[in-house]
Parts: sequence; structure tokens; C-alpha cells
Amino acid sequence: MRAHEAGALHGDIGNRGPAWLRTPVDVNSLVPQLWPRHVARGPAGALTAAGLDVRDLAAEFGTPAYVLDEDDLRERCREFRSAFPDADVYYAGKAFLCRAVVRMIAEEGMFLDVCTGGELATALSAGMPPERIGFHGNNKSVSELTRAVDAGVGRIIVDSSDEIDRLNALARERHVRPRVLLRVTVGVEAHTHEFIATAHEDQKFGFSLAGGAAAAAAFRILDEDVLELRGLHSHIGSQIFDASGFEVSARRVLALQAQIRDARGVELPELDLGGGFGIAYTTQDDPASPHDLAKRLRKIVDGECAAENLAVPHLSVEPGRAIVGPAVFTLYQVGTVKDLDGLRTYVSVDGGMSDNIRTALYDASYSATVANRTSAAPPLLARVVGKHCESGDIVVKDEFLPADVQPGDLVAVPGTGAYCRSMASNYNHVPRPPVVAVRDGSARVIVRRETEDDLLALDVG
Repeated sequence: MRAHEAGALHGDIGNRGPAWLRTPVDVNSLVPQLWPRHVARGPAGALTAAGLDVRDLAAEFGTPAYVLDEDDLRERCREFRSAFPDADVYYAGKAFLCRAVVRMIAEEGMFLDVCTGGELATALSAGMPPERIGFHGNNKSVSELTRAVDAGVGRIIVDSSDEIDRLNALARERHVRPRVLLRVTVGVEAHTHEFIATAHEDQKFGFSLAGGAAAAAAFRILDEDVLELRGLHSHIGSQIFDASGFEVSARRVLALQAQIRDARGVELPELDLGGGFGIAYTTQDDPASPHDLAKRLRKIVDGECAAENLAVPHLSVEPGRAIVGPAVFTLYQVGTVKDLDGLRTYVSVDGGMSDNIRTALYDASYSATVANRTSAAPPLLARVVGKHCESGDIVVKDEFLPADVQPGDLVAVPGTGAYCRSMASNYNHVPRPPVVAVRDGSARVIVRRETEDDLLALDVG
């Protein structure tokens, strides 16, 4: 058994006996590793974020709302930059991107990874220097590549032979020489969900190493001499805690590096090991610090380069979730509490799978707490669910909440900075929540709440 924030438990409870249910639980506690660094219980028992009472935030901005601890995000940027002083740290914009976040990470000296034309437009409109932008994606259109080339992005991570064709044509047409990295599929099964493991052979990303496609693509780029091949790229998945996957990946990618050197006499100067560094959603999760990650990765790369007699390439990494994930919590209001005797209690909140699809999509685990007060009531095993017309509309699968949880209470769910707003939808025609940044006792909206007028504006029938 594992106790999460507020004593939360996740997973199938059907085979747990009465002794488990009688385990003492503190429903008012906060486990620091699960929450933004500037969240605490205030004197009145309500959560505070950067000194602001969540009851006041709910009254001013409504619920649901994503609350972003700006100083937490900035501190994590600095920690990664400090941990990788001789490497380029790219914030993976797919985790969550808006113009305010672009400006934050730019001010903290970060690079930025984008993977669509929309993300690139957001980055450029916020003033991100294009030379500090990397452009990912397995199916970049001609128009997207044209915009990237014309903007002068620092590197394009090529993902297919078709993309090489498109880039070659653009480069010749514009008399430019785009810098590219080659994305290599290294055949590593990351210890994560099937849909977020991205380096095994049977998936859409990159050039296969085992099948020889990666070597052939590298030789082609070098021989055609239209694009500037800077290095190789590998990304093995997301929410990873075990460094062994990175070790195998680095060994295989650097073996390809040596093969390229031996065949063409060229040592590529760069290596990107991707991201996917895990965060704590529950107390069972034990993520490494950026400095521990850097130490492990550097040791792996140095050792493999020595074994292959290669110069150590310039490294880059791509944390996204590890920076923005822990910096955000979602604030909801309880609408109904339904006790199914002998089964569980359902606590329904005013959001759900439209603002956090990850529980339904990935079977992801989250924690939660009643945020507007403390309680002396005994713990109640509850399931926090949303308002959508889906039985799978679950926010937190199993959580101990106080037995007196009631309509009108606020519930906060930590660790929602990555992929929740990015993957949010208008299912059931529910407008998406705002993102509210808090810092030093002040709050500002950085992404406004959608309205029904916004939804109807797109309906031109």
C-alpha cells in the first residue's frame, strides 16, 4: 500500500481488505514533492499559492482553473541550466505552451522545442529568438518547413525521407543551408505507457537504427551536401525514472556516430538525448534531480565516446514535463457527492476529461486534496470524477478525502502542468479553463477562459 498526498491511494481497490481501509490517513497533509513549491496550507486551512488564498482565486477567476506557480517554473529552468552548463536545454513546448511561458523560459536562458506550425507561431510571436528554436515532428508540412526555414530556426529534427526531400527543395530554392539533426529510432522500450514510449521499432517516429534506415539517411544528407547535418537525436519516451534506457540509447546512437565517421570521415558535433524525465504524481514516484540526471547522462556519454574513440559531442536535452508539470495544479469545485454503498464514493467536480484527459488516455494516476479548508472528519475513500457523459471521465481514480466533503468545496489536483491544458478539448461543448499565473502575492491570467461565445464563433453553419 502507498499513501499519496492526503493519504491517497491509486489502483484497483477491489481486492483490498478491511485492514487496508482502516489504515490511518491524514487528509489535511501536503506532500511537498507533489505540489508547486510555493503552495502551502494557510492559517485558516485553505491552500495558498504564492501567498494567495485559493478561495480568492476561485472567486476571482472561477473554476476549473489551472494555477501556475511562476517562480517554481523559473526555478526548475535554472536548475536544469545549472545541471547542464555545457549543454543546450530545450524546453519541450508540447508539454504546455503559451506566449507568457515562452517569455519565461527565454528570460531564463532556455532553448525551445516546437513540433507544429502553431507552436512555432506561438514561439515567434512571443519573441523567442529563432536560433534558439528546434523544430520537431514526424509529418511537417511544406508550409511548416517553409516558415521554419524562413524564420531561421536553429535546427530542424528530420524524421523521414520525405522530409529530407522537402527540405532539400526549400534549401535549393532559397539558397540556404538549414541545420538538421537526424531522429534515430533506437529500439529501446522505455518503462512507460505504450503510447508514450517512442523509441521502439513499431511506431511512427524517426529512422530505424536496426533496419539501416538511420545510417542510409545520414549518408544521404552528407553526400547530397544540401543540408548541414549537425548530429543525431534520440527520444525514448516520457515519464521515465530508470536511466538504463538512456544508457542503451546513447550506446546505440554513438555506435551509429562511429559508423558515420568510419564511412564518411565525419564526426558529427552534436547529440540530443531527448527528454521524458519523470515527475512525482504520487508518493510512489521518485524522480531524479536535474543534477543527478546530468551526472548520469554525462557519465554514459563520456564512457560510450571513449569506447568508440569519439570526441564527446555537444549535448542537448529536452525537459518539458519536468519543468512545467510540478509547477501547476488544477482547482475545481465539487458539485455532487454520491455514495455507492459498499463500492465507493464519487465526488464530481466541475471539470474532468476535457481539462485532463491523461487519466482516461494513459491510465495516469493523480492525487487530490480538499483545498478550501481542513477537516477533522475521518478519511473517505473517494473517486474524483468530472461532469462529462463518459463513465471513464475520471480525474483521480482513488483518493482519501475527508468524509464531510460536500458540494461547494474546492478540490485541488497537483502535477497538472504538463499535457493537461495542451491536450484539453471542448468535449460536450465545455469551454476550456484559464491558466492563472501566481507570483509574489499577485495573480494574472496568461491564457483566458474560453466562453460559449468562443465556441459559437467557430460554428458558421
